[in-house]
Amino acid sequence: MDPAPIPSDPLGFIRKCVAAKRVLWTYHVNMRLWQRGIASDAVLAAASSYEIIEEHPRDKYLPSYLVRATHANMVFHVLFAVDAAGDNVRVVTMYVPDPDRWDRDLRMRRQP
Repeated sequence: MDPAPIPSDPLGFIRKCVAAKRVLWTYHVNMRLWQRGIASDAVLAAASSYEIIEEHPRDKYLPSYLVRATHANMVFHVLFAVDAAGDNVRVVTMYVPDPDRWDRDLRMRRQP
C-alpha cells in the first residue's frame, strides 16, 4: 500500500481544512473532550495560533502533526491526522499539556 500523500504545507493545509470545517472528530477525541475541559469550538477558533511542534509524516494511517494552540489564555495540543487525498483533517486527540512533561513554553517534550 502506498503511503498517504503529504501536503507541501501541512500547517496551511490544516488551517484551510479547519476554516472550511472539513474536520472529522475521532471517537477517542469525542470521548475525551469533556473530560479534558477543552471545547471543540476552541480548536476551530484557535486556528490562527496553530504551530506545528512535532511531525509524524509516516504515521500508521495518515501523516500526523502535533499542534500547539492557544485560545482564551489556554494552551492546548491537538494531534491532527492529515488526509490530503480526502481534503480533510482528523482530530485524533487534544489535551492540556502537563508542564512536568513539556518545556516552559509547552513546545518541546522534556527528556526523561
